[in-house]
Amino acid sequence: MLRRLHGLPGVVLALGLTVVAVTGAVLSLQPALDRATAPMVPAGTSVAGLAAQVAARHPGISAIRQRPDGSLTVAFDDGDARGVERVDPATGTGLGPYQVSETTRVITSLHRSFLAGDAGRAAAGLGALAMLALSVSGTLLLARRLGGAGALLRPIRGTPAQRWHGELGRLAVAGLVLSSLTGLWMSAGTFGFIPEAQGITSPVTASGGAPAPVGTLAALRSAPLAELRELSFPDPADPTDVFTLRTAAGETRIDAATGAALAFAPATTLEQINDLVRTLHTGRGAWLLGLLLGLASAAVPVLGATGIMLWARRRAARPRVAANAPARGADTVILVGSEGNSTWGFAGTLHAALTAAGHRVHIAAMNDVGTAHLAADRLLILTATYGEGYAPASAKSFLSRLARLPGRLPGRPPVAVLGFGDRNFPHFCRFAQEVADALETKGCPRLLPMKRVDRRSSQEFAQWGQDLGAVLGHDLTLSHVAEPPKTVPLMLAGRELYGEAVGTPVAILRFEAPRDPRTGAPGRLPSFEAGDLVGIVPPGDTMPRFYSLASSTRDGVLEICVRLREGGLCSTFLHALAPGGAINAFIRENPAFRPTEGRTPLILIGAGAGIGPLAGFVRANAAGRPMHLYWGGRSAASDFLYEHELAQHLAERRLTSLKTAFSRDVEGGAYVQDRIAADAPRLRELLKQGAQILVCGGRDMAEAVTRALEPVVRPLGLDLATLKSCGRYVEDVY
Repeated sequence: MLRRLHGLPGVVLALGLTVVAVTGAVLSLQPALDRATAPMVPAGTSVAGLAAQVAARHPGISAIRQRPDGSLTVAFDDGDARGVERVDPATGTGLGPYQVSETTRVITSLHRSFLAGDAGRAAAGLGALAMLALSVSGTLLLARRLGGAGALLRPIRGTPAQRWHGELGRLAVAGLVLSSLTGLWMSAGTFGFIPEAQGITSPVTASGGAPAPVGTLAALRSAPLAELRELSFPDPADPTDVFTLRTAAGETRIDAATGAALAFAPATTLEQINDLVRTLHTGRGAWLLGLLLGLASAAVPVLGATGIMLWARRRAARPRVAANAPARGADTVILVGSEGNSTWGFAGTLHAALTAAGHRVHIAAMNDVGTAHLAADRLLILTATYGEGYAPASAKSFLSRLARLPGRLPGRPPVAVLGFGDRNFPHFCRFAQEVADALETKGCPRLLPMKRVDRRSSQEFAQWGQDLGAVLGHDLTLSHVAEPPKTVPLMLAGRELYGEAVGTPVAILRFEAPRDPRTGAPGRLPSFEAGDLVGIVPPGDTMPRFYSLASSTRDGVLEICVRLREGGLCSTFLHALAPGGAINAFIRENPAFRPTEGRTPLILIGAGAGIGPLAGFVRANAAGRPMHLYWGGRSAASDFLYEHELAQHLAERRLTSLKTAFSRDVEGGAYVQDRIAADAPRLRELLKQGAQILVCGGRDMAEAVTRALEPVVRPLGLDLATLKSCGRYVEDVY
């Protein structure tokens, strides 16, 4: 619900909100410009003093006003001349006619009403309400993503669009909420929902004597000019008329003959609120606040653009399902947990087969789970497990949302959980098991025992479908053909081979985009960063293998480190590939494995081919951020990957320090975890400085590194789980 509130409405309203925000940002500059150009009111100057100076030049004054921009103006009708002019508060001399530039007038009208009168004002008011809803919902979504309200200041990880959207959003949210609330208040006042001030309503009787010189009137002499809002002069033809003085404190009626204050109406609470709201919304009288609000408004176009990109990407990632029944009318609900979209494909096949069998089927992301889904006759959950047994992207909120639903109650639907994963990983389908356990705790009976599908096996999926059909009392054939990923051809440009002498060949492979066959011009690589993944589909297979990237698009090549594995279809193919040979590949972003922004130190830990992305991070470190690399191989003479490049990086200060460990060195072997244990004091000092740890390589190495680091961080009152939760310990493990 929260994402739906924030997503599609933001896309629909993006253009209108951008117009309001950009014009607001432009107008926010005006208070600062006014402060720089408007004459200052001298301390101690009274209203009477200025009025006397102006009256000496204009016998027919109707009013003196202090405008929102800080300038003082006088409206006059001298018989032969009339108009409104700006005056110097120190001398009362004229500074020329008062007029608002046409440009400012148009921008203001565009901001307040889209140049469309009352209908536009209503639309602008609704826009303020939408901006408030988007600001609040966006903050709640960011807090949920980062781990709660207390985690809102944590580093934001993800794609560039996600980082820009999140970083700008949390910087601008206070200003946008303030602008939205004050804009709503002013819009309500425009349409009469907030009553206007009444002023002095009882009759005021003047003495009727001959008017005294305005500079001698006691009530005006005691009124500081800096507090003036407006001074209205009496009608010369009416001896009973009075001066009306308005300040922030209220309204005073003054006898023109005696200078006595005849009546005073203090400003009401509502008037004071209106004044405060105008100041907070426009920055008039608070130029620094105006600039801050303008900066917040200036972020809206970027938030709109990145928001549309994120919405479009989510929409494209979720397959379109024909005949998707409403949740409340469905007898079967399918909830999907997917990271890379493949599980949605299996769920679509299941949805189509059940629909063809006469069921009313609703399919949705696990993040959307609600009471309507638990009201169906049966609940089917298909979920992948991401990384170290974590929830995939479309299921990250499932367990917390499920926990908030009412507790164990009768009538819960029977549940079947189908997990997707890879048996080679120790946390095979762990998240699916957590989901099954949570649903059992919630009181949902089993429709089928939980089943695990290894490496997206269509055969295992089909067998589960037969089991499900048997429970439902009819045949259910699930013939799933995975949609092949969209790939681009890449040509092998060069290789470096290491490790043959110790029986573990590792190749550094560099690929380029093929040249245009017509012009011979170099081709364009897809967009990627070091640490992202490249999926390579080997000949004779449909399942891609993923390798961590050691380069970025800016390097002009796509570079990977590949260890030759016995019986490995893809690694054998890549090691045998000759220069000029082609592969079919695609990029999968891996934003979770990235150095944080800033200048805090980085501790890079890897072994074997895991050095690839770590070397890419060092290569990109032109700014000289402190980077400390710990890396393990087998033999310094045979498989010291990137040896010469790392030496150059040390000389250029892209790399601060390098600690290597070679397990088969004749002088005594060591592993990377041994170097970590020996370097514990220095690592603690780096962690005190806020260092981030990035680990890449095989699972056994990663577990050994974990065991070595726990006693390193414990004296600091930390543990690896805490560092992981705040993004200071990240792994890319295979």
